[in-house]
Amino acid sequence: MLQATTDATGVLAIYAGLNTLILLWLAFQTGRVRQSEKILMGDGGNSRMIRIMRGHANAIEFIPMTLIALLVVALLGGPTWAIHGFGLLLTVGRFLHALHFTAADAPGWQRSAGTGLSILAMLGAALWALFAGLSTIV
Repeated sequence: MLQATTDATGVLAIYAGLNTLILLWLAFQTGRVRQSEKILMGDGGNSRMIRIMRGHANAIEFIPMTLIALLVVALLGGPTWAIHGFGLLLTVGRFLHALHFTAADAPGWQRSAGTGLSILAMLGAALWALFAGLSTIV
């Protein structure tokens, strides 16, 4: 059976911290738009509010499950380079995606690149976790 390493879990802590900061930044931006547009609840049908809320929700859809899969990889003894690789893809992807949703005139490539990098991170982490888990039962 594989053993968790302090190095791998330490590396994961870096990406968990960075992605949590991205989520906090998005929460702050959502609150800022909510205040400036005077929308107390929901999106008020306001396109600016809808945009920032969707960007924040998308981050919530990607970040937790990817980090959970990476935690499983780390706990099952996955190499630190794998955690760094997938963590970096996730963090850069989520940052680019967040940039796109926090500015009304943001270039479309930010959303596309952010989504693509995030999907690669999530898929890679999921497959690595799956195979790491299977390796413990065969």
